[in-house]
Amino acid sequence: MGGSRVWGRLSGGWRLASGARARPRNAGFGTKARLPRRPRPEQLGAEGLAEVLRAAVVERRGPLVTLNKPQGLPVTGKPGELTLLSVLPELSRRLGLGERELQVVRAPEKEISGLVLLSSCPQTVSSLQKFFIHSRRAQRPTATYWAVTDGVPGASEGKTQAALTVKHTDGLDLVVPMKSPSRKDILEGAKWTRSLFHVMASGSGCALVQLQPLTVFPSQLQVHLVLQLCPVLGDHTHSGRVATVLGQRFLLPADSNHPQRQVLDRALLRRLHLTPAQASQLPLHLHLRSVLLPGTRPSGALTELQAPLPPYFARTLQCLGLCS
Repeated sequence: MGGSRVWGRLSGGWRLASGARARPRNAGFGTKARLPRRPRPEQLGAEGLAEVLRAAVVERRGPLVTLNKPQGLPVTGKPGELTLLSVLPELSRRLGLGERELQVVRAPEKEISGLVLLSSCPQTVSSLQKFFIHSRRAQRPTATYWAVTDGVPGASEGKTQAALTVKHTDGLDLVVPMKSPSRKDILEGAKWTRSLFHVMASGSGCALVQLQPLTVFPSQLQVHLVLQLCPVLGDHTHSGRVATVLGQRFLLPADSNHPQRQVLDRALLRRLHLTPAQASQLPLHLHLRSVLLPGTRPSGALTELQAPLPPYFARTLQCLGLCS
């Protein structure tokens, strides 16, 4: 599981740690240890964030640049906010690209860590985006995510399908499922979403789940796992919909749920060496692990790019016994 390079968070920001391997007893999850701090982009500043991303580069191949995005970094934002897009000119300069400024080909949402694909060639950007669109239409997954879930899916593998929409409540945009969306709902933005899942390992009431979306919608994977009564560890937005009575889990109505900190049972807290207060600060354990790209020849094999797991993710796998 542990790659030769993983990301570590320090009080001063993010750094690259070589050969790091997490162990349960000194994973930083004890009641006497602090959880790794997560500096906000504005705390780093534009130059600091650009340097973090430069150090996060996993691979360079021609005009393509692959980097490992920290959890919590937004791709886009309001004018003046520090985002991935806002520091691309500075990142391009630090990578010695001259006037060939990087563009985003593919990147995960703000709260999701993992692989970001950039390119300094507009033609390559267009070609790859067409490849992703055609693959999606053909229902061929090109992205693979890993998630640690609180709960184990009822089936070892399968497909999740649900109609989702964005509900505006109390100034918040919350993605919720719909039973039977009308034509009007579809026109207003509701969408049928699908994803494949495969349970890679399970134990301690949790699971390591591989996810491959077949459609694109905000928070799609998080909501799909909630519908299976297995919210992602660190999901402080959607996990409140899953309730437990007498040991049985059930789904609360979407209208009755509001974003709240995830609550973990005592047994799981002990396994993770966390206090309830620390658990309320857990980052989302959802990571864009790999992306498939077309081969160099039309009939050639696809190329897979990978991003190493963040250290908190690797530590959790160790604590739960979900990796060898």
